[in-house]
Amino acid sequence: MMVRLAVFDCDGTLVDSQANICTAMASAFRKSGISPPRDTAIRRIVGLSLVEAVTVLLPDAEPGLHRRIAADYKRAFQAMRAEGMVSEPLFDGIAPLIGELIADGWLLGVATGKSDRGLALVLAEHGLEQHFVTLQTADRHPSKPHPAMVEAAMAEAGAEAADTVVIGDTSFDMMMARNAGTRAIGVTWGYHPADELVAAGAHAIVRHPAEIMDAMRVA
Repeated sequence: MMVRLAVFDCDGTLVDSQANICTAMASAFRKSGISPPRDTAIRRIVGLSLVEAVTVLLPDAEPGLHRRIAADYKRAFQAMRAEGMVSEPLFDGIAPLIGELIADGWLLGVATGKSDRGLALVLAEHGLEQHFVTLQTADRHPSKPHPAMVEAAMAEAGAEAADTVVIGDTSFDMMMARNAGTRAIGVTWGYHPADELVAAGAHAIVRHPAEIMDAMRVA
């Protein structure tokens, strides 16, 4: 029996978390006495694992500083969550899309640069944890665009690459999908523009979650 698998990115695809990410990253940079990058630069690295993201933002720094800022980012984010300052709303249209995909027989997964804990909290907040059969995070895999997260998702779900679609908002997601041999749908409500998603290998571009079902049939 053919298994169809839809693998979603999280930040910028399922949920709008950019304000949290920019605030936590700025805090982590200040803790090391470094002027924070502009929010536009921070949004460009969303989707990468933390150390890789900091490396892009500070390419000339020593690896030890990259690791320290990444650790401070985690602590800043956790402190924000403890203080009730974290808001990660679903994008409009995501909840009904999930219901439509399940009704159409798709299995769902997530491949994200978030930690296991961070992803679990997001899914629990929106009551979605029971809808995803495979959850892959930066805690257990190399950073995107390495295909490991998608490959693990397919193995857990019992899906072949030809029957798997990756849905994401960044060029890292599109390249990850290509590297795993799957189809890729780029969404424009996240962090990278449509032309970059196409250049990175997107088979289709959508501008609202309501368009994803049709795109998956032709991507």
